[in-house]
Amino acid sequence: MIDFEKGDGLVPVVIQDVQTLEVLMLGYMNEEAWEKTQKEQKVTFYSRSKNRLWTKGEESGNFLWVKSFHIDCDQDTILIKVQPAGPTCHTGSRSCFATDYGNNFIAELERIIGQRYEFPTEESYVNHLRGNGLHKIAQKVGEEAVETVIAALAQTDKEFVDETSDLIFHLLVLLREKGFSLETIAKNLEERHK
Repeated sequence: MIDFEKGDGLVPVVIQDVQTLEVLMLGYMNEEAWEKTQKEQKVTFYSRSKNRLWTKGEESGNFLWVKSFHIDCDQDTILIKVQPAGPTCHTGSRSCFATDYGNNFIAELERIIGQRYEFPTEESYVNHLRGNGLHKIAQKVGEEAVETVIAALAQTDKEFVDETSDLIFHLLVLLREKGFSLETIAKNLEERHK
């Protein structure tokens, strides 16, 4: 149960990208916004400047589709993990905090590969790989793995980083082709760590 009384009817809501785990924005909800968000599965805030309910994306179409809710230990703050349907910030940035992708770009790359699968275009390298089938994609991962090992043992640091990047990219394509995600691998690694 969320305690709306602590903040005079409003609670802070942290919005986090479900895939990259990047914090996208902070907003506020009253009880009505909370109920609407749960019902529609897209984030609705209480806008303090507009003094009304405001569904993120109602004008731009850049909705925040709810993937999970989490209430903090004091029951006065909400964390919502979302799948954003475009930039989150009104400036056109993916996050209101203008943070770099950093390690999260691998998760963003996974999303881009997924988009190439859903909306293939002729010029897309992902579409080209996919057209060659599972065996060729797996073979390409093997080739990139060998090139990474060779670069680690006998080439420059830049060549090693380039080959490792190629390996990770092709591995992401292979995961998508097989119907798996980085989340699947992360959960498996977590289980194996125990």
